[in-house]
Amino acid sequence: MKYLNIDEAILKDSGAFFTAKEISGQPELWMNIFEKVVAEKAEIMSFLDDVLKKTKKIILTGAGTSGYIGYSIEGVFQRRNKITTISIPTTHLVSHPQDYFDPKLPTLLVSFARSGNSPESVAAVKLADKYCDECYHLVITCDTEGNLAKCNFKNSSYVFILPSEANDKSLAMTGSYSGMLLSALLINDIKNIDLRTIVETLQIYGHKILGEYLETIKKVACLSFKRAVFLGSGPQYGTAMESHLKLQELSDGQVICKNDSYLGFRHGPKAVVDGDTLIVYYFSNKKDVFRYERDLVVSMENGNKPLFQLGIAEGVLVDINIDEKIVLSNESKSIGEEYLSVSNILLGQLLGYYKSLAIGLKPDSPSQSGAISRVVQGVTIY
Repeated sequence: MKYLNIDEAILKDSGAFFTAKEISGQPELWMNIFEKVVAEKAEIMSFLDDVLKKTKKIILTGAGTSGYIGYSIEGVFQRRNKITTISIPTTHLVSHPQDYFDPKLPTLLVSFARSGNSPESVAAVKLADKYCDECYHLVITCDTEGNLAKCNFKNSSYVFILPSEANDKSLAMTGSYSGMLLSALLINDIKNIDLRTIVETLQIYGHKILGEYLETIKKVACLSFKRAVFLGSGPQYGTAMESHLKLQELSDGQVICKNDSYLGFRHGPKAVVDGDTLIVYYFSNKKDVFRYERDLVVSMENGNKPLFQLGIAEGVLVDINIDEKIVLSNESKSIGEEYLSVSNILLGQLLGYYKSLAIGLKPDSPSQSGAISRVVQGVTIY
């Protein structure tokens, strides 16, 4: 068996087997998630119909990678539900709960977690129940045996458990991230009859990245960059955030990474760009958004030149002068930009995976000092 075009035996010897398998298995995982959402549709709709008519605020939360999911979905959650929606990591909620939980404001807390065993995961939901008179809980997690999945809540709750293959064995979250992200989008859009078509399109895009563009991404990852910047707008901002962490942790910090929005990058952060910098552009498929993104790319011709510029877009890129482009579709039709964040994250994952191998690390456990671990250790909840 091969994963990412590498024999299983070689992957195991290189400490790269689980990461490769989990990255390459995501397109199939996405359809399995869709089928599970469909199977639970009646129960999910019953829960949402009940709590959303009472909810005045939605908080999307998680720690680390799980916390980045909210930044890709807060906009579409707010548009669809007409309820103020914000993304706040559990690491903020635990230290400053009274800044975010209002006793008199009925709140839906949407919690994301791979294992659900990080100390902040359970602490955040307990604090929500403590400080809110009415707090409802939607838990999206990959581990049916995790502490978060087994929590007792004060008010109405629903726990959605992803298929078992989403519970990554490797240190870096890959399938768990894209899977929880897709789960949230599908649940939020559960009354849409065309969701299967969207997921099938995501599978096509995922296979294209994992097939046609795999060697291109590998070659870019093997370049001698010491810094990397990931840029995205709207839902792709969350993708940029997760990509920066993925490359940074899989390179064990040897590549220092940053993320920003296209407009935000102009306000000082652009100073990080030098001849050792890789810039990755996640382009929107919305024309009004793309105008701002294109302007930023043009502005990169002034000032310090990066080592390499790589962009990914759903459709053909016109008037974009960069070193390499990944184009997912040659057709005129497109999917919602929030769904693009599911397939696009494969680029960040693959850059991290190949860079890890290129610098002699083991992607399944890249931390040589033990500074980072699969489940965060050493956090005391007071």
